[in-house]
Amino acid sequence: MAFPDKPISYLMGSSGPVHALTYSASPGTYILAGSADRSIRLYNPQPSTSIHPASSHITRKNSATPPAVPEGRLIQTYSAHGYEVLSLSVASDNARFASSGGDRSVFLWDVASAQTLRRFGGTQQSHSARINCVCFAGEDDSLLISGSLDASVRIWDVKSNSLKPIQVLTEARDSISAVAVRGPEIVSGSVDGRVRTYDVRMGRCLTDVIGPSVTSLCLTRDGKAVLVGSLDSKVRLMDRESGGCLKTYSDPEWKNEDLRVQSILGGKEQYVLVGDEMTGTPGRNGEGRIWAWDVLSGELKAKVTVPWGPAGHEPKKSIGKDGKLKERSNVLSCFAWRDNGFGDQYCVSGTSGIVTVFGYH
Repeated sequence: MAFPDKPISYLMGSSGPVHALTYSASPGTYILAGSADRSIRLYNPQPSTSIHPASSHITRKNSATPPAVPEGRLIQTYSAHGYEVLSLSVASDNARFASSGGDRSVFLWDVASAQTLRRFGGTQQSHSARINCVCFAGEDDSLLISGSLDASVRIWDVKSNSLKPIQVLTEARDSISAVAVRGPEIVSGSVDGRVRTYDVRMGRCLTDVIGPSVTSLCLTRDGKAVLVGSLDSKVRLMDRESGGCLKTYSDPEWKNEDLRVQSILGGKEQYVLVGDEMTGTPGRNGEGRIWAWDVLSGELKAKVTVPWGPAGHEPKKSIGKDGKLKERSNVLSCFAWRDNGFGDQYCVSGTSGIVTVFGYH
């Protein structure tokens, strides 16, 4: 099957860049988007009805023009953060989700009531800087793992009433940019250029040296390899047992040296997807780009241009300090693929604040 490069819906409503995306747990009917406007929005990417039914005179008259991409439905907005939202994680029962960001606290939400159940932070033992990443762990999602700019990973017990973390991992020498969990293992990526694997049961920490700052992590389904994004314009698939590099994905035109753009595995682990800083060749009219490589061969499979948003939502013109018009690009920094990479659609977002959903038609 060819790589899905056609938008199937747009998710609107954010008034700032979107920093975090995730699908609800399997079957992944809904999408959560965390934004710089301090809100989290829950969407159904399937539009309620087609914009103009086939029988309407509008469709009949202009049958030559391609049909407009529909908008998904905004179901709920979650507001409690005082700063930007940077990370989201959904519990496997879909009843709760966790969020983190500039607040120095991890928020645990009840999906149905849109209220926060718990906030982990605000004590001497909690994070002292913004929290870049959060994810559920443990049996019945009874733990939350958070990684922060304060260079620590903290483990929180969701079921206890204590506000103290049950463990603090302080091996990193710089900001934690990504965490991933598999069974008793916590994998963390840091700006110090290391990927650390903690085996919580054994009390072991294994360190793999990548070199450049690590920006994102994505474990394979069997847990034997991890996809590591880093600030040297390369994405690496690392063998977790030996620490060796299985494959490197790069392209002369693709640059990632300054910004944290996420890389993920998708299409049943057939593709590596990553966003673009858009510094090499800026997009026209605020476009962004997705790059997709074949996991096994490492060859570039697709380079998808992502518009700023639906027609009529072009970026506002902004004038730089030099008085000239600035070209704005849609830097795609967050990705999610339904069913942890095994579903039939994925979504991307970034600077424009509009989430674009792609799928197999």
